[in-house]
Amino acid sequence: MTIWIDALSWACLVGGGFFCVVGAVGLMRMPDFYTRMHAASVIETLGAGLVLLGLMLQAGFTLVAVKLLMVGVLIFFASPTATHALARAAMARGVQPLLSDAENTPSKP
Repeated sequence: MTIWIDALSWACLVGGGFFCVVGAVGLMRMPDFYTRMHAASVIETLGAGLVLLGLMLQAGFTLVAVKLLMVGVLIFFASPTATHALARAAMARGVQPLLSDAENTPSKP
């Protein structure tokens, strides 16, 4: 049974690390503030969640697992809230999203 738990734990850790790396690459490759913020928030929640799940599986049923669960719940609720507040603040400051060029979009009939 411990071999299965270890394998599942390592799969979660590797998957979470992969998603965090993809999010970091997305931060560098995206063109404007809003798409970068979207990439960071979605991937941060999924990547961190998988890493925390893998660490909880490694810890077993201990107080450490409960603490990791509390950190996961905090990230799950705080990350989307902070992202929303950051987007609203950017809109209030006048940061406009990057839209496609008018010549590349089809005209409406």
